[in-house]
Amino acid sequence: MQDNSYSFEQVLSETGKLVYTNVGVSMRPLLREGRDILVVEKRDISDIKKLDVVLFRRKGVKGRGEYILHRIVKTLPDGKYFIAGDNCFSGEIVEKEQILGVLTAVKRGNRDIDFGKPAYKFYLYFWCKPYRIRFFILKAKRNIKYLFSAVFSKLTGK
Repeated sequence: MQDNSYSFEQVLSETGKLVYTNVGVSMRPLLREGRDILVVEKRDISDIKKLDVVLFRRKGVKGRGEYILHRIVKTLPDGKYFIAGDNCFSGEIVEKEQILGVLTAVKRGNRDIDFGKPAYKFYLYFWCKPYRIRFFILKAKRNIKYLFSAVFSKLTGK
């Protein structure tokens, strides 16, 4: 039986472009699970900058890890990046060798999300750029949701 599966690295290496749909909610509200078609292109690491959404491979057991699509929130002086999802209240440090490509296009239904439009720039400036405030807001939201859930279950016995 022939194995027709390809890794993201293989596809990017052979074509320079990867088109797929995401799984998960870590990049909401920008990306919607199973609804958006994403285009990731291979880029030279010197072209990658703060606030780019990058595809990287998280380090895992025995060199195998999962693919993650998150935003660079800070460039660190030692050639590493602090990366987090737009809907996450924590992030991780990623080495430049882990980065496979940059998100260059998103198609939702029959329209494209234009990264050059004022609405996207507004989103970057007020939600993505002040990531420390965003982390605080998301953590507070989670804690309030947990508190209400605990109170509701005590009151209803469920």
